[in-house]
Amino acid sequence: MNMSNLDRKKAIPELIGDTDNFLIISGLAGPAKDIGFLTKESPNTFLFGGAMGGAIPTSLGLAISRPKDKVLCVSGDGDTLMSLGSLATIGIMKPKNLIILCVDNSAYLETGGQQSHTALGVDLEAIARGSGFTVTKTIKNEKELLEAQKIFTKTFIGPIFVLLKVNQTNPPQYSRNWNASQEKDKFRNNLLYKN
Repeated sequence: MNMSNLDRKKAIPELIGDTDNFLIISGLAGPAKDIGFLTKESPNTFLFGGAMGGAIPTSLGLAISRPKDKVLCVSGDGDTLMSLGSLATIGIMKPKNLIILCVDNSAYLETGGQQSHTALGVDLEAIARGSGFTVTKTIKNEKELLEAQKIFTKTFIGPIFVLLKVNQTNPPQYSRNWNASQEKDKFRNNLLYKN
């Protein structure tokens, strides 16, 4: 069981810092609310909805196609469990500009709070390390959170996998734009017309 006392509403903004430093892809459910609330769906942000497991492979494609940009994928434990093959592919391809931040509450809060596999002992950091990620880290407390901030603020060589263990408090309340075409166009235009 996840024994972290970290609250996602505080830990995620502290860890990421300036969101303008990244192109951000967010998994569905909790991470989409976390990132949507934090960024207000800024043009450098794309939030997944209704496509569990899609954020990590999309982030890989983005990192490969935009090697000069820092790409941050914020995914939940359930979303990451759906993307284990993509973790292996990232480990082999080794995009230097990619960070995967897995927000692990050990539950599928989107569908009623059932335990995820991480509550039963699956270690996603160990899977990322075994897949060949350059840097892996698990964060379970405030001290580890402060130490890990440098991963997000310094120049890094990825791929990096950060497992953020949080308690089961709800993500921030956020009402997102569910018009996928508008959101895709906004993100695409940011990529095409960015300096």
